[in-house]
Amino acid sequence: MVKPDIWIKKMGERMISPFSSEKVKQGISFGVSSYGYDFTLSDEFLVFKGKGPVSPKKIKDSDFERFSGRVCTIPPNSFILGSSTEYFKIPRDVVGICFGKSTYARCGIVVNVTPLEPEWEGNITVQIANLTSVPGEVYAGEGIAQIIFLGADEVCEKSYKDLAGKYQFSKGPLLPR
Repeated sequence: MVKPDIWIKKMGERMISPFSSEKVKQGISFGVSSYGYDFTLSDEFLVFKGKGPVSPKKIKDSDFERFSGRVCTIPPNSFILGSSTEYFKIPRDVVGICFGKSTYARCGIVVNVTPLEPEWEGNITVQIANLTSVPGEVYAGEGIAQIIFLGADEVCEKSYKDLAGKYQFSKGPLLPR
């Protein structure tokens, strides 16, 4: 059995761009971890400013304010959408699961868990929620979440690409479609 960190380093350059083959410990860490990859946050954000109710069927661009910068402030008890700096190309025999980093969770800032389906490709859109009663901050170019990659013994019957998934080739933070 190949050790997960060795497998990720081997597969990483084909799956993740840009790819950091080592753990980078500047600011909030990113790069290869023991069993996955910690990705970084881009400097493009959508800050939620809408009024309720919130629904994936009714949410619209005007519910958000676009923001670009190194530090993004999340209003109290609200959320933002961000995206990974890294572009992912998930192989047909791999699935990834996204988890928020504990550094942020310890401050009341959480990242929504999301799967990366076999043969999905793009920048990851992440929902980052501030569960506190005061403003929170996140930092572009630093680690925001970790992907744990699970390799399958066989390739899947139908991949995200085969199903023409609506978030294929994602670029930047995207609203629900």
